[in-house]
Amino acid sequence: MKIVVIGGSGLIGTKVVAALRQQGHEVIAASPTTGINTITGEGLAEAMKNTSVVIDLANSPSFEDNAVLEFFQTAGRNLLGAEISADVKHHVALSIVGMDIMQNIGYMRAKKVQEDLIKQSGVPYTIVRSTQFMEFVGGIATQATQGNEVHLSDVKFQPIAAEDVAAFVVKYALAAPTNGVVEIAGPERFDMYQVAEKYLTATNDPRKVIANGRPEYFGGEVTHEALVPAGKAELGAINFDKWLSLQMQKA
Repeated sequence: MKIVVIGGSGLIGTKVVAALRQQGHEVIAASPTTGINTITGEGLAEAMKNTSVVIDLANSPSFEDNAVLEFFQTAGRNLLGAEISADVKHHVALSIVGMDIMQNIGYMRAKKVQEDLIKQSGVPYTIVRSTQFMEFVGGIATQATQGNEVHLSDVKFQPIAAEDVAAFVVKYALAAPTNGVVEIAGPERFDMYQVAEKYLTATNDPRKVIANGRPEYFGGEVTHEALVPAGKAELGAINFDKWLSLQMQKA
C-alpha cells in the first residue's frame, strides 16, 4: 500500500515511516526538503498518485498566532485538495487532547481550523488526538525557568512517549477510517511540576522546581484537566521512568 507521510522527517514522522516500511508498505516521507511542500503545493499532485493513505504530522515553523493559523489553513486546503483529486481513501492527522477547550490559545485555535477542514473535506479520516510528548518535558521546564527555579503548576499532565505515539498513528493508518476523533495518552497521570521534578532529578539538573506556577500551557491559562483525556483514551506502554531510563542510555 502506498502511504504519504507529511512531516516524515520529524520526531514522530521518522518513527512512523520506519515502522510502515518495515511492514512492507511503499512510503513517501514528504517534506519541503524532499520536494513536497504543503504550503506552496509543490510536488503534492505527483506524490498523491495511487496513494491510499495520507498521514499528516506536519507542524508550523512558527508558533506566533497568525503564522500558525495561516500554516494550518494553507497546508490543510492544499493537502486535502490534492487528496480529493487523487481519490485518497484515508486521511490521518495528529492533533492535541483538549484542543477544543483551550481555544484561548492561538495554537489550539489553529489546530481546530485544521480539524474542521478535515471533517468538512469529504475525505474519509481519523483524527488522533494525543497528550503532550515526554520529549517536551525538558522544554516545558526551560520555558518556566526563572533564575535557578522552575515555576510550574499542578495542572494535570499525562505525557506519552513519541515511540508510543508513532505506534498508534501506524495502527490507525492501517485500519479503516473512523470518521471521528480518537484519543491517546501516556499510562500515568501527574501534576505538571512533578514530571519536571522527575526529569531534572534524573538528568542531574540543579534547578529547583517550585509548585506555584500559573496553570498555563503555550502561554495561555488552562483548566486543571485541559491537558488530559476527559473520557476513554488508549494508553501507551512506556511509563515515564522507563522513558527516562531509555534517554539516559542514549546520552
